[in-house]
Amino acid sequence: MLPYFYHASAGTAGDELLLDEDNSRHIVQVLRMKPGEELLLTDGNGALLTAAIIDDHKKKCRVRVKTVTRQLLPKREIGIAIPPLKNASRFEWFLEKATEIGVRAIIPLLSERTERQHTKPERWQSILVSAMLQSQQTWLPKLAEAMPFSQLVASEMAGQWLSGDGQEKAAPRRLIAHCLEAPRPTDHLADVVRAQATASTLILIGPEGDFSAKEVEAALAAGFVPVSLGENRLRTETAGIVAATLLCVG
Repeated sequence: MLPYFYHASAGTAGDELLLDEDNSRHIVQVLRMKPGEELLLTDGNGALLTAAIIDDHKKKCRVRVKTVTRQLLPKREIGIAIPPLKNASRFEWFLEKATEIGVRAIIPLLSERTERQHTKPERWQSILVSAMLQSQQTWLPKLAEAMPFSQLVASEMAGQWLSGDGQEKAAPRRLIAHCLEAPRPTDHLADVVRAQATASTLILIGPEGDFSAKEVEAALAAGFVPVSLGENRLRTETAGIVAATLLCVG
């Protein structure tokens, strides 16, 4: 497999592209690639480029695009709204694994019990890019701005986080996973997926300490369907990965 890199803007066959310093250094100084050798590039929007090195400058490597192909979005697009965690490394682990699994959108959710309100969008974006490349994908998950629970639940904007190819799509089904006894979810997420396997979905995952009763009531009133992730009490990041796996893989 050819070395794989991220370049935010895709070109067309014959175009010359100037790679950034980090990619240039890795290509020239770490991989010791020379002019004429080929590599792969993706823009994170479905494009896969085969390119050949024409200038092996260690800070400004230049390549010429040879071929461009596009990969379609999966029919099942999954968005996960999940609170940032007090333990930053656990949240970053979630971002990495959710990307590898194929989640299309991640919304940092600020709920009543979210312990960590400070966000790191640049670092998080870098983690998403690295995980996309590691898993050999061409679609980079959308990382939304941190959003208050009340704003997300009350809005009609859920679908825009999932649509990435310019086509109009049906609004996604909206789910909320919580552990409250009342109203206790009666359907397991796996059963919901089996009943409608191809649907695009936005699911809300609770913080450490779960959603408050008021938040669950607001979500249900807005049309979110409660689901269970099983009998075991899961950490937030574990619940996010379980949901991602069931929804993306089925």
